[in-house]
Amino acid sequence: MTANQLSRSPAARRRDADASREAILVAAEALFAERGYEGTSLQEVGARAGVSRGTPSYFFRSKADLHRAVLERCFAQVRDAVRSGRERAIRSGEPPEVVLEGAVAEYFDFLAARPNFVRLIEREALGDGPGNAGQVAQMAIGQEMLQAMAGELGLDPSPSGDASQLLLSIISLCWFPLIHARTVAPLTGVDCAAPDALERRKRHVITLVRSAWSALTDVSAT
Repeated sequence: MTANQLSRSPAARRRDADASREAILVAAEALFAERGYEGTSLQEVGARAGVSRGTPSYFFRSKADLHRAVLERCFAQVRDAVRSGRERAIRSGEPPEVVLEGAVAEYFDFLAARPNFVRLIEREALGDGPGNAGQVAQMAIGQEMLQAMAGELGLDPSPSGDASQLLLSIISLCWFPLIHARTVAPLTGVDCAAPDALERRKRHVITLVRSAWSALTDVSAT
């Protein structure tokens, strides 16, 4: 640490450390998404983040720990996005289907705005990673979403119950056009890079989800 850094206040040093850590996470997310886990080195992360080559190791010890931190950060952002949509809808006093619409819309928008996150999870699904990275955070978010859906929509919360099935459908509908933006989507004439096309797709997903929820509640009422 330089004399100039030592002369700064503890608060200023904490801000510098927080800024460096955030820069490393942003750079690592991009590199892991672009090149995969094996194709990324801590030195490359440091260079992309604009810090010294040893700084990523100082904050995260190993590439596996950094990869886990990247995924945990991404899942925390997913949780915050879904929570904000639900909370706004709940505060509005709207009926349950509108609360559901708010959560779906926030989730879809998050994925559309975060292509690196989509690529990271796809790489994880294909086994490109140290294994089980971010699994605890992912499970916690899934359980939170499941319990919220079961409680607010009055659906069966048991394993493979209606709440689980609807949540799986929401995730699938939101992910598919983004995962296959360069493969299946062009075959249907959908340009997932176009904002207006993504907006139409989001509205279609919301319509499908609301229809599914209505069908489930009609069945449970009979």
